[in-house]
Amino acid sequence: MRNLFVKSGFIVGFMLVCAITMLARGVTPAEVFSAHVSATGAIYLPKDFRTTMVHLGSWFVPQGEASGFHDVYTEASTAEAYRKTGQFPDGATLVKELRGEKTGNYTTGANVAYAVDTVKQWFVMIKDTQNRFPENPLWGEGWGWALFKPGEPLKNVATNYRVDCLGCHIPAKANDWVYIEAYPTLKPRVGGHR
Repeated sequence: MRNLFVKSGFIVGFMLVCAITMLARGVTPAEVFSAHVSATGAIYLPKDFRTTMVHLGSWFVPQGEASGFHDVYTEASTAEAYRKTGQFPDGATLVKELRGEKTGNYTTGANVAYAVDTVKQWFVMIKDTQNRFPENPLWGEGWGWALFKPGEPLKNVATNYRVDCLGCHIPAKANDWVYIEAYPTLKPRVGGHR
């Protein structure tokens, strides 16, 4: 019984310290809807997303400025919520990583393309169903929008989502501005598999 009280006291104390810390920083729980967004709406590239998030799917663009592999990631809880509701939940994070490619001949075929270590850029979208940052030009249409380059992965180089981001997403407007057709992880299980 004593251990139960000690554990309960520790948990309550820990929660109080967290709440006091948040309030001291001027952050209320309502503002903390994403670990990748500051209280003013600055968006951060999630660290270690390839190992901490689930892979939604990939695109391959054979030519042009955006050529290469486009791998897209999100939180496991976001994928689960989307499978249940068909919508991205508030605070959902989408990370698209663009990588260069090389080709080679393998037993699976000739001229097989594969992704290389060279990252061209990252795109990040954060779902915002509450319109938290109406004056921030990187927030709108229900999302926060960001673009990061390899030389400065801590700096969002996008300045206005309407100019820097939205144009590429217009064909996906009916799907909440997201191209979902290449994301089998968002689809219901069929025969126990996705």
